[in-house]
Amino acid sequence: MNIIDLTAADCDFQAEVASRSGQDLKTCYQCGNCTAGCPYTFAYDVPVSQIMRLIQAGQRETVLNSKSLWLCASCQSCTTRCPNSIDVAKVMDVCRHMARENGCVSERTSKLFTDAFLQSVEKHGRAFELGLMATYTMKSGRFFDNIALGPPALLHNKLSLKPHSIQGKEQVARIFERFRKGE
Repeated sequence: MNIIDLTAADCDFQAEVASRSGQDLKTCYQCGNCTAGCPYTFAYDVPVSQIMRLIQAGQRETVLNSKSLWLCASCQSCTTRCPNSIDVAKVMDVCRHMARENGCVSERTSKLFTDAFLQSVEKHGRAFELGLMATYTMKSGRFFDNIALGPPALLHNKLSLKPHSIQGKEQVARIFERFRKGE
């Protein structure tokens, strides 16, 4: 259970998350439906409903350093179950972006995978699975974790040895370019 430290309250944190997510966070009354519906609650250090409460209490450091942000699968179960129509998954996503911006990465391998995925999409216009896994494996150092999965996937044509060519690859690259410029 997290203890809320009111001396460390950041009064602007809730407003920033609300603004960036487009959600009215004050309407969350801690019913717990988001946590009850979350398939990853068992792995979280801070359940989703407590993340929402910590945001309301201005606990920027606790939220942004939470492993839960990086373990969230953005499956939308929390959003679907919210009686006040808060897009909780979007709030989690915004907090994950804020954590990244502030250098708060509590789940290194999740960040490495996300980075490898985005790098693959930027370069190829879509995910090139074999290249994505090679990049992730090299950066994470987890060389033997999934080695047994490769041969069967290749045999069943689930992995291509080279990236697929797609239309609009340049437009996808421009999206990344605009993001870097802050548009």
